[in-house]
Amino acid sequence: MAQINWRNEYSLGITTVDADHRQLITEINQLYDQFVLPMDALTIESLLAELQADISAHFALEELLMEQAGYAEFEAHRQDHQRLLDQINDMIFQFEEDPDEGRELLKSTLSDWFGDHFTGFDARLHGQLDQQPGNHQRLA
Repeated sequence: MAQINWRNEYSLGITTVDADHRQLITEINQLYDQFVLPMDALTIESLLAELQADISAHFALEELLMEQAGYAEFEAHRQDHQRLLDQINDMIFQFEEDPDEGRELLKSTLSDWFGDHFTGFDARLHGQLDQQPGNHQRLA
């Protein structure tokens, strides 16, 4: 279990997307703060609901920007978003069914769940936007 620190590779150079990434890190870290305290299922459920809503909105924004930019990997990126949403939904369900086991699952997977997508799919998105200054400027 580890707090997530902002890393430059999480940046796409698009103000709204980067602000979302920073906010998502803050929300995940708030969950990690809860994991070292005695179990407070209501607070964790509330934080998970907020994280789920913000991730969903963030992915919708990214997909709109990718579509507008004619991003070549749009469909694969969109599918990864859906996979991640399914995973967060599964983690939430697990927590609701068994808070102790669900908390352990969240502790062991949440930071990797975040980091893998942002250093993989989003890093490639950043690379393409850097190569297309017209699209990058339009999206910024």
